[in-house]
Amino acid sequence: MKVSLVGFGGMGHILLAVAKEQGIEVASIVDPDAEGATHKEINEESVGKVDVCIDFTTPEAALENIEKYCKLGKNAVVATTGWYDSLEKVKKMVEEAGIGLIYASNFSIGVNAFFRMVEKAAKIINKFPEYDVLALELHHNRKKDSPSGTAKSLEKILLENIERKSKVVEEKLGRKIEAGELHFASVRGGDIPGTHSILFDSNADTIELKHTARNRNGFALGALKAAEFINGKKGFFTIDDLMKELI
Repeated sequence: MKVSLVGFGGMGHILLAVAKEQGIEVASIVDPDAEGATHKEINEESVGKVDVCIDFTTPEAALENIEKYCKLGKNAVVATTGWYDSLEKVKKMVEEAGIGLIYASNFSIGVNAFFRMVEKAAKIINKFPEYDVLALELHHNRKKDSPSGTAKSLEKILLENIERKSKVVEEKLGRKIEAGELHFASVRGGDIPGTHSILFDSNADTIELKHTARNRNGFALGALKAAEFINGKKGFFTIDDLMKELI
């Protein structure tokens, strides 16, 4: 399998190193500004000979990049978030182009195992109204979106499985929180790769589920597993499809 790395920031460099460890050939690196990139644009010259494009770019560029993958007939792993309001549009584009695309808010295998643990815990806590639910995520000071895509996925899991919670509040609260609200706070600073905590709190005790990324290698490894998964496939897939195959 030959891949193209689209976006050569911090994650792109890690992805290149992990790909070499895994014996996966990186045939091109596409970035308009980064030193070390082999090409500045997504076109036939830069990605024509690769099997899968792995996109770690920016929310502003993601949708335009996906359109280019469709036009060039290239399968893609899209690890960039911030474009999910266009999901139905992208799904239609992918189906019409006959390519394969897999996306996720977070490609870390550990995080996706964490999602499944949180889902099971939420279903249990749903039976015990004595427990309130709250959440917190921490990320490095270079992260451009807040809350993170991972936090958004966790919010969805909690709302779908805890009946007494009907709304997420992400901003600062200058008032008493309502009973049906779930407060999911975001903090940015330092060099934290990513920490997500879910707390179930009662008068008697606190249950905390926490995922802490030690580094960003897990994201890269998951994205490469996704590339192997999507190689040769047609259709619109999510990380759930990959996890079902792995589990």
